[in-house]
Amino acid sequence: MITPRAAGHAAHLAADQLPAYVYDLADLADSARAVRAALPERAELYYAAKANPAAEILRTLAPHVSGYETASGGELAHVREAVPGMPLAFGGPGKTEAELRLALDLGVERFHVESEQELRLLADLADERPGGAPADILLRVNLPAVDAETSGAALAMGGRPSPFGLDPRSAEACLPLLRGRRLRLRGIHAHLASGLGPEAQLAVAARVTDWARDLAGRHRLQVTEVDVGGGMAVDYARPGARFDWQTYGRGLRELTAKHPDFTLRVEPGRALTAYCGWYVTEVLDLKHTHGEAFAVLRGGTHHLRTPAAKGHDHPFTVLPVDDWAQPWLRPAALGEPVTLSGQLCTPKDVFARRVPVARLRAGDRVAFAMAGAYAWNISHHDFLMHPPPTFHFLS
Repeated sequence: MITPRAAGHAAHLAADQLPAYVYDLADLADSARAVRAALPERAELYYAAKANPAAEILRTLAPHVSGYETASGGELAHVREAVPGMPLAFGGPGKTEAELRLALDLGVERFHVESEQELRLLADLADERPGGAPADILLRVNLPAVDAETSGAALAMGGRPSPFGLDPRSAEACLPLLRGRRLRLRGIHAHLASGLGPEAQLAVAARVTDWARDLAGRHRLQVTEVDVGGGMAVDYARPGARFDWQTYGRGLRELTAKHPDFTLRVEPGRALTAYCGWYVTEVLDLKHTHGEAFAVLRGGTHHLRTPAAKGHDHPFTVLPVDDWAQPWLRPAALGEPVTLSGQLCTPKDVFARRVPVARLRAGDRVAFAMAGAYAWNISHHDFLMHPPPTFHFLS
């Protein structure tokens, strides 16, 4: 569950460096290289920067991805600075005028347009720049649910009433608004669900691609791109069971053969980076209360919000520390379930509940796996004003 490189580094961290985020960038590069190799040549691989926008992560992925998907003006500016020259897509609902202006200034390659209002605003801003190239757009479409494929989704983003994207009828109604404007419709974007396996992902991709083909045929559009989003399944209960990119890649090859005029684009985030990071901390106290064992850890879910946000037991590895300088008996849990909690004054500050351990003692270290995505960057850092973790990028 933890690479030897990351485990060795975690073992040698001084106590005042804990908690710590430890990222194995060499492992990330190997994984990204394998993902790219599994996909067909005509499929583009964009990284969804929202999963983990750390500059070191972005730069490690750069040789293996086609570009980056961003969802705010802040992400746009940050990613452009971290990996200058790489293609950017700008998605997300509620784009402000200032953000759209910034995106045009930065030369964003693709705008994922979420509504008629956004389309009109972008068109006006693009028309203000007569000397510049037209803004290339994809219409984000919220297609009807594909129940057989999306019923097991961890998070539904579309296929039902939603603030995300245009329903099909509204998308078609937007087409006349493109005439005479400095906008160029490149294709269709759809992200209907997250947490899908390869077969479900392929079924959704086929549905989106078929719809785009039919739209282009009915309206005689030069649509050349279909972005089927991300949402590849990441199972925190089974950290060793990763998304099957080989199966997904074979399916995408069949889809590109069926639609030779389309370039397909995928936008994974969590599935690329979750496995390269660990949140490492130490057991400050271990006590038994009403017959149950509790390990109180340095730090908490204000550093790693993922288990609280998803309501799961976060996978971890115990890193034993044999040194014990205190004169009293070392508190320990032996062959019993333990609840791992943090330092916050709330019963919700829990990483994992009643997880069996062979041995866990005060002073031992714990490495929480799958902390390379939606971890530090989504956490409520300032609650109780504990010190932040340290960050370590291993190449």
